[in-house]
Amino acid sequence: MRVLLVEDDPHLGPVLARGLREEGYATDLVTTVADADLHLAVHEYDAVVLDLGLPDGDGSVLSRQVRDRGLPTAVLILTARSTLSDKVAGLDGGADDYLVKPFDHPELAARLRAVLRRPRSVVGPVLEAGDLRLDPATRTVWRGAVVIPLTPREFALLQYLLTHAGRVVSRSELLEHVWDAHYEGGSNVVDAHVANLRRKLDVTGLQNPVETVRGVGFRIGPTR
Repeated sequence: MRVLLVEDDPHLGPVLARGLREEGYATDLVTTVADADLHLAVHEYDAVVLDLGLPDGDGSVLSRQVRDRGLPTAVLILTARSTLSDKVAGLDGGADDYLVKPFDHPELAARLRAVLRRPRSVVGPVLEAGDLRLDPATRTVWRGAVVIPLTPREFALLQYLLTHAGRVVSRSELLEHVWDAHYEGGSNVVDAHVANLRRKLDVTGLQNPVETVRGVGFRIGPTR
């Protein structure tokens, strides 16, 4: 999942970005309304974590733009504005959730997982394909009754493939959603991570759930 973090605090922003990356999110950090608007125009984000008091304007403008453009992007406002009227205005302005500073990172992570579980396309809270299951809330993956330990990047890859199960996902699309804007390598990194993921999901006597479609990308069968 790819997240745009809009936070101008020079200390808090990098700390939040690092925490979100450790949670497995490909996170781009920007500090202004203008930069955030540019990123939203160029990249497709699964969620925006948005401060309101930004140096060149009010972040609520971005929340409304996400909705006005019909983007399939969750918006979580993260702000020091704590009055009831602020919260009502933020939620009525298009935000999916509203978290007041100061906060603990586990609560931010839980709220982000919650807004990402809400259907933008119809996706259940636990993703399944055959005997493969992925629970975004607990960040757990099973084949049958066996828990499969994955790195955050492998988990993000598998979650994206399962969210788009039944269709081929290209390498460029995976780079767009699972790696952040600072990654400058080639698409071969996708093949390397998918190879590791396939190895971990491999069970003797069972077909591997991740299919490689030569020259195009990767696919997992439809979820149920």
